[in-house]
Amino acid sequence: MELLLIFVAAVLTNNFVLHYFLGICPFLGVSSRIETAVGMGLAVIFVMTLTATVTWLIYHHVLVRFGLPFLEYAAFILVIASLVQVVEMFLRKFSPELYRALGIYLPLITTNCSILGLALFMVLREYDFIEGLVFGIGAGIGFTLVLTIMAGIREELAFADLPRAFRGAPITLITAGILALAFMGFSGLIRV
Repeated sequence: MELLLIFVAAVLTNNFVLHYFLGICPFLGVSSRIETAVGMGLAVIFVMTLTATVTWLIYHHVLVRFGLPFLEYAAFILVIASLVQVVEMFLRKFSPELYRALGIYLPLITTNCSILGLALFMVLREYDFIEGLVFGIGAGIGFTLVLTIMAGIREELAFADLPRAFRGAPITLITAGILALAFMGFSGLIRV
């Protein structure tokens, strides 16, 4: 039951983008088309899941064991950068279309604060290995869910007759705010 609570909280109530405002850059930059949003979301799920696994192992079996927990930021950033490079090479080889569509936002996963936040939250909340893995998968799915919803809304807004002052970034930010308010409705559901 605890694992389900961690998962649902990561997806809905404590969504990294809409609750903690982590990962806003790719959220706003890649959410203009559903196909791109789904591709980016899948890459983030993969990186978050691997980050949860590898950073937990490094933190508990290397940093804590040798009295080096103060190096967690540097270690976590190196792990995340390495994992993103693997994803980038994979997409370049097996999905060049998606690789080109993601453009600069794919390397930005390296500096995506939601992924570093995931690693730091796992340490802060003292999750065991399985809880951290579930948290990583849930956080990635939550990121993908919000990214895809936003992309769907933005695709529809492209055809809307908006006043000139609201076109582009203003309506995107207003939509993101309304989406955050909608997700606040889940806040009484679970809080982990």
